[in-house]
Amino acid sequence: MSRQRKILISVPDSLLTEVDDFASSRNINRSEFIRDAMRLYIKERKKAELCSRLRRGYEEMAEINLDIAELCVSADEEQQKSYEAKLLECDCK
Repeated sequence: MSRQRKILISVPDSLLTEVDDFASSRNINRSEFIRDAMRLYIKERKKAELCSRLRRGYEEMAEINLDIAELCVSADEEQQKSYEAKLLECDCK
């Protein structure tokens, strides 16, 4: 285990009572509870930040994919017009 350091924090009495009750009901001490809470908070924040980055990435890719699709539709329309024109030429002969 890595070296541990002591810190001093200030919390309202009501929160400390809630922490102590919660920790006691799980047979852990206050320090263990605070360490677990800090780890969980960091893990959840990292997860939220990753989700946010992924969401932005998907939104950016959606715009890029829409641009590509619009280009393809335009090319398909031109191809269809060319094909229909060639069919008309064949019908006329």
